[in-house]
Amino acid sequence: MNTLKVKHCSACKMPFGCGDSVEGKECWCNDFPPIFNPFDIEDCLCSNCFKTACSDKIDEFVATITPETAIGNKASFLPETASIIEGIDYYFEDGNYVFKPWFHLKRGHCCKSDCTHCPY
Repeated sequence: MNTLKVKHCSACKMPFGCGDSVEGKECWCNDFPPIFNPFDIEDCLCSNCFKTACSDKIDEFVATITPETAIGNKASFLPETASIIEGIDYYFEDGNYVFKPWFHLKRGHCCKSDCTHCPY
């Protein structure tokens, strides 16, 4: 039996089911990049607020990257994840995946495919 903990989002105050269940299973938020300092937020965020906060942090980081600083950036040293996240790693345009700069930075190098958002 998987019993979700009910928490209230520290941003919007809405109740949500935390994936860190009573049985100690991992939370859905672990699928996101580990880019938060635990002191950045009061407590857990709901999935919508977490995704927004994560995207904002990533956008702040990406804005500091130049082609000269892209290689060896800290995103390339994050643990690899098995999935990519819409709005964080990519978005859809005309039915096609368009990878965002964060996705490219995590890869750690240019793939030479003339990508729209290549930071290299």
